[in-house]
Amino acid sequence: MKHLEGKVAVITGAASGIGRELAAACAAQGMKLVLADVDRDGLSATKDPMPGGIAVHTAQCDVSSVEAVQRLADLAFEEFGNVHLLFNNAGVAALGPVWSATPEDWTWVLGVNLLGVVNGIRSFVPRMMAAGDEGHIVNTASAAGLTAVAGSGAYCASKHAVVALSECLLKDLQLAGSPLKVNVLCPSLVKTAIVDSSRHRPVHLAATNPDSAPFDQRVRAGMEASEVSAADVASMTIQAIHDDEFYILPHPAVRLRVEERLRNIIGDQHHHQPDGLLGSTDEP
Repeated sequence: MKHLEGKVAVITGAASGIGRELAAACAAQGMKLVLADVDRDGLSATKDPMPGGIAVHTAQCDVSSVEAVQRLADLAFEEFGNVHLLFNNAGVAALGPVWSATPEDWTWVLGVNLLGVVNGIRSFVPRMMAAGDEGHIVNTASAAGLTAVAGSGAYCASKHAVVALSECLLKDLQLAGSPLKVNVLCPSLVKTAIVDSSRHRPVHLAATNPDSAPFDQRVRAGMEASEVSAADVASMTIQAIHDDEFYILPHPAVRLRVEERLRNIIGDQHHHQPDGLLGSTDEP
């Protein structure tokens, strides 16, 4: 998709991090924006620096809610008539060993990271298909959706599911003869607020993994050391949309991790098993 000026972008998780930078990148392309997040103050902070002349609507939205995402779609289509870029970007993280992850961890992480993408697809894609225009659905997964990371069982499970869901969505659209394209964004460690996502965690899902602290510390340290910024990720994502690249891997080292995993799957015993510990290319 080469020409974005005047087109419409919807971005969930737009109040901070990659979502905020995607909003800035789309604004720089001259797009109209619908920005959604549970964090109303963060949305205002994303919107305020936008250049004059850019049409921006914001909406407080919990993507784990079917009804909330449907309302978001209603807003976008009523205001702008169509959506050309849908960024299913909202995400949260809960860390710690799989065996001590709480039921609430699973409900929260899968609800936002996986069902948030599902809800976005169900609410937006049929209308985008009916319009018949070019467009992209960009689902934010993670390097942790292509590899395995100790202390991130619920997060990895949710992000592996997003990768598979994106692959299936692409095939479904092709089978339907739709001009819509799909991208799946798989960044590794980037300095964002995802490690503090519990600040917006619902009270009824507050019971969290009691053994998360060591993993939390390591992720924070890795984020601080990351040489790839959220703005870098947003820029690479816009370029991937222009170039119609399905997999977006902003961290080159992730490709080596994926290659190592695939060798283990196909039984190449000459390569070492990954150590499964958090390293420079692992995340959330």
